[in-house]
Amino acid sequence: MSKIKIIPFGGVRENGKNMYAVDVDDQIFILDCGLKYPENELMGIDVVIPDWSYLKEHADKIKGVFLTHGHADAIGALPYFLDDFKVPVYGSQLTIALAKLAVRENKRVKKFNDFHVVNEEQTIQFGNVTVGFFSTTHSIPDTLGIEIQTPEGSIVYTGDFKFDQTAVKNYQTNLARLAEVGTHGVLALLSDSAGAGITGASTRERDIRAYIEDTFENSKGRIVVASVASNIMRIQQIVDAAEATDRKIVLSGQDLEQIIDTAEDLGLLQIPDEMLVSFEEALDLDDDQVVILVTGRMGEPTKSLQQIANGDDPDIQLTSTDLVFVTTTPSYAIETMVQKTKDMLYRAGAEVKFIADDLNPSGQASQNDEQLMLNFMKPKFFVPIQGEYRLLDRHAELAEEVGIPAENIFITTKGDVLSYENGKFRLGDRVEVGNTMIDGTGVGDIGNIVLRDRRVLSEDGIFVVVATIDRKKKKIVARPQITSRGFVFVKTNRELMNQAADLVEKVVQEDLDQKEFDWGHLKQNVRDKLNRFLFNQTKRHPVILPVIMEINQHPKRKNHSKVAKEAPKAQPSPKKHHNSRGGRGRGKKRTVETK
Repeated sequence: MSKIKIIPFGGVRENGKNMYAVDVDDQIFILDCGLKYPENELMGIDVVIPDWSYLKEHADKIKGVFLTHGHADAIGALPYFLDDFKVPVYGSQLTIALAKLAVRENKRVKKFNDFHVVNEEQTIQFGNVTVGFFSTTHSIPDTLGIEIQTPEGSIVYTGDFKFDQTAVKNYQTNLARLAEVGTHGVLALLSDSAGAGITGASTRERDIRAYIEDTFENSKGRIVVASVASNIMRIQQIVDAAEATDRKIVLSGQDLEQIIDTAEDLGLLQIPDEMLVSFEEALDLDDDQVVILVTGRMGEPTKSLQQIANGDDPDIQLTSTDLVFVTTTPSYAIETMVQKTKDMLYRAGAEVKFIADDLNPSGQASQNDEQLMLNFMKPKFFVPIQGEYRLLDRHAELAEEVGIPAENIFITTKGDVLSYENGKFRLGDRVEVGNTMIDGTGVGDIGNIVLRDRRVLSEDGIFVVVATIDRKKKKIVARPQITSRGFVFVKTNRELMNQAADLVEKVVQEDLDQKEFDWGHLKQNVRDKLNRFLFNQTKRHPVILPVIMEINQHPKRKNHSKVAKEAPKAQPSPKKHHNSRGGRGRGKKRTVETK
């Protein structure tokens, strides 16, 4: 009997960051390698990727990374993964093209080129394991589900999917192929739960296309359209609406230009000649002839919209005749940011329209779609993935409704190990899996302590106290100096500052009077006493930074008499005599050491 393990490294009990490992007889297959955008409390963090420390101990067993589609939640962490593991990457034509773009942006792996384009008609053999694929419908073309055929049955990973009978070529689900996969005998199904809260059907893409065109026809000024860069289907609908209303399109965002060029080269996006113009060319056009398509870093448009609303974008200044048309459905993780952005746009004076307010343009499966997938696959065991806990739980209920026993359904968390033994899956030992945070060029160097300090700084500010001591004389040389930022306004709180300085002076003197002197103990003592004092006075906990400087007012002087006796008797020149006098160091010499 084959030994099978399923380990989620992300994508469960959270939105995005999809990554799952399937271990079959010591062959590890990585399913997707995505990132997620940070929740609001992760201050300063750009993106979050999975923690794959466990895999470093088993790097020789990894057979490859198998990608379902080209969105950031599936491929965003790939450059960082390939920096640690030089393994083959498999995906559809567009997915691989977008993966190459992501890898090329990372200096450490930009020369990596072990990519392999696959489709649903191909299978790949790895010993006693066969990997196959099946086409699904999503908001980006060439989306695939993955089937790992083992001697015990298939492990099926759907990736993002939905069922839409009006989907056009390159977006269509191959229902016959789904039925074929189901007949192989599905041991375990890992299925998308992101839409488990959608009770009705998602709006058909044909209806969304008509809605966008109607919006363009009824707008009398410029239209600033915000979209996720990799949502090729939505971009095509925007292009079609612009063409139907005789408008030109200006692209804003480097990610957007690269993705559009890539999709055009592959024939997956059709843009008429002379449809795209520059910002300079758009100045010569009437407002009702212009569409500005906006995305942001890594394709997420929210922060770009905030810059525009604040007037910080050098190319786009909103006017009262402009329409800001947001055609993306934001993830739950950034809902607060989206509402803040919406408010900022209204304050800027433009008309604002969110497609999600009128339609359900989700690229994820609804409850009916999820049950249809379950009926196609008829799995023996079921693992809901891709969603917060409430969505995983609802998907589990939907699975029970179609006949899957509750004991065969596993709601997992990151690091859980589902092991197949004696004909059954069970939750075995856990592996340590956390989050790796990306801040600028730093990868994983931001931890909980740093985030806590950032949060405190943002809420209660910083309080810096500088004290100068003479340790030999056991006294404070100068009254402690205090600087505050983001805590209280110093000029109106002089009494508080004076009391804090008195307290520091007292604490430092008490430490100096002790027989045993320790720098670390002194700083901690100052920090603890100040923290209690400031909280009692203000009910705030600022970050307290004590800086203790040591000064030696009477250093031991060098003995120059011996040097003089040993000096040659020859009469020194006036110049040499001058230098000798300069070296005697008359007066007090002061040295300062900062601790």
